[in-house]
Amino acid sequence: MYLIKIDPLMDFDSSELLRSPGEVLLTDYLQPNAMPLARFARRTGIPMTMLRQISLGARHIDAEQALRLSMALEPTAAYWLVLQARYDLALVSALWEGRRPPK
Repeated sequence: MYLIKIDPLMDFDSSELLRSPGEVLLTDYLQPNAMPLARFARRTGIPMTMLRQISLGARHIDAEQALRLSMALEPTAAYWLVLQARYDLALVSALWEGRRPPK
């Protein structure tokens, strides 16, 4: 495993279209390969109900799911976790816009 230095001032490109990790999973990986969710669920070991919730943006991708996705698809587990973090930060930032965060 390689250790990387993460810049504490790192940020995300806000000009990029915000998509949930589930939408990325469906539109960039499953649909182009004509992979039904049920077959992908069997391939990854992620329960079908959980995958459906992820694809709808109703469930977050956690570390275990990210590892399972990375074993079945090319992107790394870190990729899926960063997608989730970016999505979560954008949603919370929109809620906090114009307000001071709690102390």
